[in-house]
Amino acid sequence: YWKKEAINWSWEFLTDTKWLHLDKNKLAVSIFGGDDDCPFDEESYSLWLNIFKQHNIQETRIKALGKEDNWWPAGGKNPGPQGPDTEIFYWVDATPPPATYNPADKNWVEIWNNVFMQYNRTPAGVYEPLRQKNVDTGMGLDRTAAALQGKTSVYQTELFTPILDYLKSAAKNYNDASARIIADHLRAAIFIMSDDIGIKPANLKQGYVVRKLIRRAIRHAQKMEIPTAENVTTHLVDILIKQFGDIYPEIAKNANK
Repeated sequence: YWKKEAINWSWEFLTDTKWLHLDKNKLAVSIFGGDDDCPFDEESYSLWLNIFKQHNIQETRIKALGKEDNWWPAGGKNPGPQGPDTEIFYWVDATPPPATYNPADKNWVEIWNNVFMQYNRTPAGVYEPLRQKNVDTGMGLDRTAAALQGKTSVYQTELFTPILDYLKSAAKNYNDASARIIADHLRAAIFIMSDDIGIKPANLKQGYVVRKLIRRAIRHAQKMEIPTAENVTTHLVDILIKQFGDIYPEIAKNANK
């Protein structure tokens, strides 16, 4: 399957009554607008325009953006597969959504992304069409949960509130931004380390990512003046086991590693 199927399936899953049934009038999309290297993604634009017309949604809810927003290089700046993407946004504010999508407005929250691996970037920087194209798609699960619950932030959902409630009780100098960093970073580190592969904080490779996550979280715990005796990481492991242990039993299984 290619762009037609991916875009229509995304729309169906987000809006259909048998699936998530999000309010279609609160949706907007962005597409790749083209540049000197690669053309405007006319196909994605036409597909979205057709869907929006069918559902009486303004064409101004479609925004063409550059490579910094709507392009996915699989190998970063290195040669390899690359391609345009189309991103889907949901209006989370209590006010009625504007007729025009403005990417600078933080009330538009990205909840879906379809990447179309369409080109190969050669060592000379030339973009050649791939013989075998593919779709890489991903949903922002936490953000979609927030949208379904009418929340303006993922940190207002039950996915994060138990962690934040604990941090509020433990901190002498509570700061919302620091608390969110701790919750996000330590939750990620704990999930990574709980895997049976046994990744641990280290100076190289995957372990270095875990180490950076934990160090930044600890730095913000110190900033909020959480007492040293209050073992933040241990408490968060216990909270996550209670929250997700039935779904991810490896968290409890590997809790002491």
